[in-house]
Amino acid sequence: MSGSPDLWSRWGEWRKTNANGMKGGEALILELNRIVHASGIASTVTTHRGLTARLRYLDSPAGRAELKAQGISPRTIRSWMKSKGKVSPTSASRDRIDAAYWNRRRENLIRSGWLAKHLDNGGRGQRMEIYPVDQSRVDAKYRRDLSTRTITVRYIWPDLVDAWATRNAALVDEIWDDVITDLDSDYAAYAYVSSVGISA
Repeated sequence: MSGSPDLWSRWGEWRKTNANGMKGGEALILELNRIVHASGIASTVTTHRGLTARLRYLDSPAGRAELKAQGISPRTIRSWMKSKGKVSPTSASRDRIDAAYWNRRRENLIRSGWLAKHLDNGGRGQRMEIYPVDQSRVDAKYRRDLSTRTITVRYIWPDLVDAWATRNAALVDEIWDDVITDLDSDYAAYAYVSSVGISA
C-alpha cells in the first residue's frame, strides 16, 4: 500500500476543492527541522552572544570547512575575533555563519545518533499529533469531517532520520504512509495535512 498511486490521486483530486495543506512526509521533514532548531543555540545570530556561540561551535576543522563552504575565509574570522567586537560581520556574513552553524549542528546530531535515539525513546516512541488539512476555504458540500489525531509512533524513527539525513523525500513519504495506516479506514484523508507535532 506504501506510496499507492490510488491513495495520492484520490486525495489529490479532493484537494482541488481549495483545501490547504502539504504531504505528510513534507510535514514530517519540517517537524524534524524544528526539533533540531529547538535543541540548538537559543540566541539569534544577530546578538553578540548568539554570534559568539556559533563561532565557538564552528571552531573545528569541520566547522571551518563549513564556513569556507559558505564563503567565509579563516582570515576573515581571525580578523573578527582579534577585534574583540570592534569589527562585526555584515548582515550577509551573519546569515552565512548561521547557515554554517545549522548545517554542522544537523550533521553532528545525525552522526552522533542523538536524534534517532531521542525520537525512538528506548522503543517507546513519541506521541505525534496530526493536524488535518485546512478546509476553511472549501465549499461546505465538499468538506470532510476531519479531526486532529493523536497517536504514539514507534519503530519508524531510525529509518525516518536516515531518510531525512539523506534528503530521501520518497522514502519519507513511504514512512508517512506507514504511520497513517495505524489510524483507521479513513487513513487516506491524512495523506495531506496542515502540520504534524512530535512531543520531543
